[in-house]
Amino acid sequence: MSEPLLKVVNLKKHFPVRGGLFSRVLASVKAVDGVSFELGKQRTLGLVGESGCGKSTLGRAVLRLHEPTSGEIYLNGEDIIALDRDALKKRRRDMQIIYQDPFASLSPRRLIGQTIQEPLDVHNIGTVAERRKRVEELLEIVGLRKHVLSRYPHEFSGGQRQRIGIARALALNPSFIVADEPVSALDVSVQSQVLNVISRLQSEYGISFLFISHDLAVIQHVSDDVGVMYLGQLVEYSDSAGLYRNPKHPYTRGLMAAIPVPDPKKRTRRILLKGDIPSPMNPPSGCPFHTRCTEAMPQCSQEIPKSVNVGSAEKPHHVSCHLFPADNK
Repeated sequence: MSEPLLKVVNLKKHFPVRGGLFSRVLASVKAVDGVSFELGKQRTLGLVGESGCGKSTLGRAVLRLHEPTSGEIYLNGEDIIALDRDALKKRRRDMQIIYQDPFASLSPRRLIGQTIQEPLDVHNIGTVAERRKRVEELLEIVGLRKHVLSRYPHEFSGGQRQRIGIARALALNPSFIVADEPVSALDVSVQSQVLNVISRLQSEYGISFLFISHDLAVIQHVSDDVGVMYLGQLVEYSDSAGLYRNPKHPYTRGLMAAIPVPDPKKRTRRILLKGDIPSPMNPPSGCPFHTRCTEAMPQCSQEIPKSVNVGSAEKPHHVSCHLFPADNK
């Protein structure tokens, strides 16, 4: 098996909560709490979960837009966390991000041509003429014409703005892109257009994606592998086909049961998740999901479940749940 493009080991990101006269640290928000996964070359890992589960924070921590509290991140075998500021700047050519809100991520005061060209300026790549030509090529790649270079973001639709964001992310020829809810703010018809652009870019340029979304249908469409997050942790992790065909974790089954079925004759068993997600500042003891789980046992409130491979060596399917004891494998 080839080496993964990205390897994340026990990654944590805790945000301090300060208060009092001297702004002392009173507690911490455990946004990401011990996540491990691998992403292969030219593959897409979909990250799904309810709002507030830590998906976006994980994506930004992997890129060191949020400095991790602890853990290890390897990109092409290189330890990203160990890099100093100058070395990290050079490495950023290989890793980029597509933001959720295409309007907020574009400066309203800069022309589109300036926005797309900015990464080339920052890394001092090529001459002025070469940069201009590269910007025109990027616009063509994402399906826009070069005459839009002298226009501002407010003159475009949401789908066009997202294409501009994709063009900016592609400027430095990255091998890895975090797509943070890239279609959630778009109409359904526009979503499919943007998803097709992303799919085409992966096949033509060999880019690997960490695709973050709360939409299970979108995740199924774009992903090779899927990770399900709950309260800062990966509770299930498998190839896409295996997870959608046979979800193991009660939380994953609850999410799947909420997907509408466009067939009035087909009946599905509803699994209603109880209550709201607990606060990541004060997570429950034991399994973080036991307060909402319909299959919770006394053990669930006392012990943290270990990640168990319930699949095969060729097609692993990892789940963290006491319904699948580690000593049975």
